[in-house]
Amino acid sequence: MQDDPKTLVSTEWLAAHLNDPDLRVMDASWHMPASGREAKAEYDAAHIPGARFFDIDAISDSRSELPHMAPPVELFISRMRAMGIGDGHQVVLYDNSDVRSAARVWWTFRLMGKADVAVLDGGFAKWQAEGRPVEDMPPILRDRHITVQRQAGLVRDVTQVAAASKLADHEIIDARSPERFRGEVPEPRPGLRAGHIPGAKNVPFGRLFNEDGTMKDAQSLRGIFESAGVDLGRPAITSCGSGITAAVLSLALERIGHRHHSLYDGSWTEWGSFPDLNIATGDA
Repeated sequence: MQDDPKTLVSTEWLAAHLNDPDLRVMDASWHMPASGREAKAEYDAAHIPGARFFDIDAISDSRSELPHMAPPVELFISRMRAMGIGDGHQVVLYDNSDVRSAARVWWTFRLMGKADVAVLDGGFAKWQAEGRPVEDMPPILRDRHITVQRQAGLVRDVTQVAAASKLADHEIIDARSPERFRGEVPEPRPGLRAGHIPGAKNVPFGRLFNEDGTMKDAQSLRGIFESAGVDLGRPAITSCGSGITAAVLSLALERIGHRHHSLYDGSWTEWGSFPDLNIATGDA
């Protein structure tokens, strides 16, 4: 894998840079509510030395009824400053999550105009499997100034996605399982209809990874998107259940050089709850 401090870095890269003064590591783990796992408790028990904990649910838009929507700029700034994350830092995000939640926080940083942010390839599991150091001590935090310039083009709301679906001028790519995409199984969140956004293509996020949890190489990623019918020459909107695994698709698109992609933050939790929005079932 080719290390890229703006998208994905290896455990070897992080180990070599762990003591760099301007490196900041963050545990971005998040688990599905039914998993029975508590990300903060796992972080407290063991994390990469110096890592801060990024709480996806807490650093979100509390004004929205939808789960973990992108945070307001002011909240992001205050939380990052308090954690000593600021201008001039290289941030590396990792998770120990089945839903690869570090990609969601990578996208959040990009939304805030911060480009020097990468996901740790293989995550905490690979780091631990290689016998690399962990600790249970909280890091020493010092306030750091951070400037933010929100990149509105990286996020889409339901009105914009409905227009894109109707006009068919974007590739809408859904990261959920084939069974959920086709509408064959009930949604994990009660009250939601089953199916997908009309015109969407299905690229289950798990297909983008090797058996060891690392992301597949660019050529393989490109082939997965193309085999799902995605035209990579068109702008893309990524979607999923609640905006977490959609960011995995966004990260993969960035890895293959696709620069015109945005994320539908409300995703199926929003779309599936509106009875007046059309839905499709089956493979198409």
